[in-house]
Amino acid sequence: MTIQRDITAHIVAEYLPGTPVSELEPSYDLLENGVISSLDLLRLIEWLGDRFDIPFADLEISPDDFRSVAAVEKVVRRYAGVAASE
Repeated sequence: MTIQRDITAHIVAEYLPGTPVSELEPSYDLLENGVISSLDLLRLIEWLGDRFDIPFADLEISPDDFRSVAAVEKVVRRYAGVAASE
């Protein structure tokens, strides 16, 4: 499973139940469209930290880093040290 598919699958399962994974576009604004609330954002960050072994408590992040699946993937690749070609 690629990083983007993993993130998308998690977001759909947790925040958009009943939505086909294929319907969530990587650029869809999760915050502006109310998919993820501020509390949900904390839960998402916790899941990402556990799933990809990222110490978010030690990092400078902003809500914009989690605005879309594409933005989340970028953060994961930057902080988990995953090669951009995966």
